[in-house]
Amino acid sequence: MWEVFALRYATQERVARENFLHPPDPHDQPMPMDYFFWLLRRPGGRGGEDIIVDTGFTPEMAQARKRRVIRPVPAGLAALGVDPASVRDVVITHLHYDHAGNLALFPNARFHLQEREMAFATGANMCFSCLRVAFEVEDVVAMVRALYADRVRFHDGEGAIAPGVSVHRVGGHTDGLQMVRVETARGPVVLASDASHFYANMERENPFPIVFNVGEMARGWHAARKLAGDAARVIPGHDPEIRRRYPTAGDDEIFALHLPPR
Repeated sequence: MWEVFALRYATQERVARENFLHPPDPHDQPMPMDYFFWLLRRPGGRGGEDIIVDTGFTPEMAQARKRRVIRPVPAGLAALGVDPASVRDVVITHLHYDHAGNLALFPNARFHLQEREMAFATGANMCFSCLRVAFEVEDVVAMVRALYADRVRFHDGEGAIAPGVSVHRVGGHTDGLQMVRVETARGPVVLASDASHFYANMERENPFPIVFNVGEMARGWHAARKLAGDAARVIPGHDPEIRRRYPTAGDDEIFALHLPPR
């Protein structure tokens, strides 16, 4: 069994029309977006056994893309007593800038990535600005360097990270997007990442507009529910509603997803 923590590190003011492929009504109502990364921890485990899911972006990237940092990723890790140098496994759900920055923080980690995501981020699809806009070339290059340093483990579809932790390719948002399934005391929790940015994307079956394959994204919502066994255990990637549903973990920006919703 694992504990699962969502760490909020940044936010952005948005309106509803920016978060759906088919604009809702009213389309101009405020609908901000939060940015999270996740920590998986075995109760009573040692720091080196922690698994990190995604690595966020840096304050410099926040400034360049006009996002507001709540607390930099290293400070969030410190709040849970994590020494990044001790982390051995980091899952990257996909290579977009807000999920794959800060790779250098984890000098001893092995990165878990879908092989299709690396091919997507370095292949012909990146000839089109509409597909590469959410990637940062230096993040992709950092992953290539990690590969040449023998620090990348590729997965093809499903793969095991540790007992009780597995990854599952769903595609949609990017070609190699993967979700993470984690066994917890309340049942399996599925970190959907950007398979669904908000609860509302899944519930209304209305995709987030940055999408490579709409059909795969739609099927991904059903895959997430099936993996979790209960829709209440599917965690979207960017929804501020997470802060209202889940209890904090000794810190106003850290949320315990292994505990039942409030």
